[in-house]
Amino acid sequence: MCGITGWVDWRYDLRKERNEVTKMARTLEHRGPDDLNVWASEHVALGHARLIVVDPENGIQPMTKTYKGKTYTLVYNGELYNTEELRKELLALGHSFTGHSDTEVLLKSYIEWGYQCLEKLNGIFAFAVWNEQDQSLLLARDRLGVKPLFYTVRHGCILFGSELKALLAHRDVEPVIKANGLADIVGLAPSRTPGHGIYDEIEELRPAHLLIYDRNGAKISRYWSLKSKQHHDSVDETADYIRYLLEDIVERQLVADVPVGMFLSGGVDSSALTALAARIYEKQGKGPIRSYSIDYDENDKYFRANDFQPNEDAPWVQKVSKALGTNHQNKIISIDELTARLKEAVHVRDLPGMLM
Repeated sequence: MCGITGWVDWRYDLRKERNEVTKMARTLEHRGPDDLNVWASEHVALGHARLIVVDPENGIQPMTKTYKGKTYTLVYNGELYNTEELRKELLALGHSFTGHSDTEVLLKSYIEWGYQCLEKLNGIFAFAVWNEQDQSLLLARDRLGVKPLFYTVRHGCILFGSELKALLAHRDVEPVIKANGLADIVGLAPSRTPGHGIYDEIEELRPAHLLIYDRNGAKISRYWSLKSKQHHDSVDETADYIRYLLEDIVERQLVADVPVGMFLSGGVDSSALTALAARIYEKQGKGPIRSYSIDYDENDKYFRANDFQPNEDAPWVQKVSKALGTNHQNKIISIDELTARLKEAVHVRDLPGMLM
């Protein structure tokens, strides 16, 4: 994952505010430890903390492209699973590419189709595009809200970030908890009410929504809704189709220029996905896939079966790894280490969780 942040302000020359946006971006380095960059124009500054997965050299962000005399700049957190399909379509329309990153494909998609490109994207994402010609910012979030995105509109400006801490790092944002934010923490944690930013004047862009910010202010709209359809397939047809979807999903998500691993718990879900990934790796001649698991020190000694978890994970992890021939590593965590990580977990999440 990566971290994005930015600031649009009509009152100031933000080319002089690079240090402020760099400070905001640095709060996100745990999301993107491989690279950190800031780009600024007169009324906009964008920051990006990158975790490199695809195209290390040509996927650097913020990414700026000029097309037909118009300039656009993107910061993006996520992954597109239909990158190659979109690339072929854009090449046919006359676009060219300097690398093979999904970042460049996303930016060119926006250049070609505007915010309607969202209808074409298959993936998980939160991104911002600055249109220099129109002096407008587009913020968008994926259909199910896998990737987070928070923002605040105040005093003739907008600030945004992948996490609350990026906004709180700005000098004009005070960490004042509003009443419904406190209710979320006390009553719903670790969940939150969709759209709530916990703090006063901070909101979360909802899943499947976009926000356009220009000199007229912010306009928010929904670009996708789940539709219910009557199901006519038989049980066997349904099972075949689900299998096809899972195989397609796994194969698309294994695309990377860095090693990929599976988190294996020994349960049905992770075992099935690891089996599909192992089969795809075998078909592609990539050798055994990596798998990882976590267990607690002396869990075998103190584990007690219950309705929620009738078995320990470890024996099933071993069975699945052996059957699939994965390159497996298991991490044992002590209770002291787990306890010591609780403060770090609060910092990373920005909020208390079930164990806090």
